[in-house]
Amino acid sequence: WLPTLQSLPPDSLKRLGQLLQGMKLVQTDTRDAESLSPPHERALARALGLATLDTADGLLPWAASEAVEKLQAGADKAWAWITPCHWAMGHLHATLSDPAQLALREDESRSLLMLMQPYFETDGITLHYLAPGRWLAEGELFRGLPTASIDRVLARNVDAWLPDTKSAAPLRRLQNEMQMLLYTHPSNDEREARRQLPVNSFWISGTGDLPSAASGEALTPALSLREREPVSPLLKASVSAPRSLAEAVFREDWAGYVQGWAALEAGEMAALLARQQRGESVRLTLCGESSAQTFETHRTGLWTRISSHFSPLRPLDVLKQL
Repeated sequence: WLPTLQSLPPDSLKRLGQLLQGMKLVQTDTRDAESLSPPHERALARALGLATLDTADGLLPWAASEAVEKLQAGADKAWAWITPCHWAMGHLHATLSDPAQLALREDESRSLLMLMQPYFETDGITLHYLAPGRWLAEGELFRGLPTASIDRVLARNVDAWLPDTKSAAPLRRLQNEMQMLLYTHPSNDEREARRQLPVNSFWISGTGDLPSAASGEALTPALSLREREPVSPLLKASVSAPRSLAEAVFREDWAGYVQGWAALEAGEMAALLARQQRGESVRLTLCGESSAQTFETHRTGLWTRISSHFSPLRPLDVLKQL
């Protein structure tokens, strides 16, 4: 996406640049691009009190947080998100299609859950309906089980991202069983008749249990990891996580990517800049595929302000480091 950044129209990052001039870098989180939890999810989980810099890869407990909020379930249980999805079967491997493309109706989703529930129960897993595109799964299998975010797997070979620990063997078997069950199921015949993708598998993510310090906090609705569906993690501050740029990249919609930057400049960046210019302290985290950098309003002396004027932080240079 760097060539796309460099081809942005002039002044596309103007407000971001102005915002960064009044900030200092306070935190950098870098892992390789094969990490199960991408930088934006790690940053959001820390902001919401669900993780720290030391939290194990693939163990951001999104599902447990949502279960406490939506189901009033015990905070000591282990949970996962189950996402009904379509695997595009190629000659050598399967590729995960964007689950949003399924456009599942509630009745379809509930019927699929009831169909699959007995198989999950065999392994001690209870499914709970949450939304057409996502269910909650309760079971000890998910405690300490690292899983990959859907954002890591979209349009990629699923094999490289499936849980590969010994404890995940029942889940891999379940995926095979569900693929066979769904392959000839009448609901998929109906979907194909409507020219919709069949549901032929599921994805597991957001696994784990809540950290003890977070389990007693009050829960407040917050912005979703994927804007299409609501998520309610623990909210300790006002947090916004715009998804327009990521969604455009997933669709390979480069015109939409440019439009996304324009919208951010006119919206979130302008609002943050206005607050900072009023004397408020604001915080901004920029995320890429491998790294996240967090900046915070910094009160500077006269000489520092003069120096920064002649050697300003260039937004494009910052974004290239992500």
